Amino acid sequence: MSARLASGIWVAAYLRRLQIDNIPAYVLARGDETAGAVLVKLALLDGTARAYLREYDMALDARVWRVLIEGPEHEVDAAITRQRRFDPDLWVIEIEDARGRNLLDSMG
Repeated sequence: MSARLASGIWVAAYLRRLQIDNIPAYVLARGDETAGAVLVKLALLDGTARAYLREYDMALDARVWRVLIEGPEHEVDAAITRQRRFDPDLWVIEIEDARGRNLLDSMG
């Protein structure tokens, strides 16, 4: 089992990686610096969006990103608001990219 990177450090590295590829991203909600979960919203700039949440996949014995919800952006935003009420330590990052790039696969 590998050590997990503190959430605040992971978020900073992720934002930097997105910046390098000229993908606009913003922190909408700061979570717990050490152990807060991270939710990534991808706004496709056409009125739709997708929200990704990282979870442990027992079959793969690894943490993977899965789509929590996708559809009209207002519905995705409402789901994120509900998730934040459930988990106030949650980080929320919003990416704006019409091509759908999120770079999550490259971030481990």
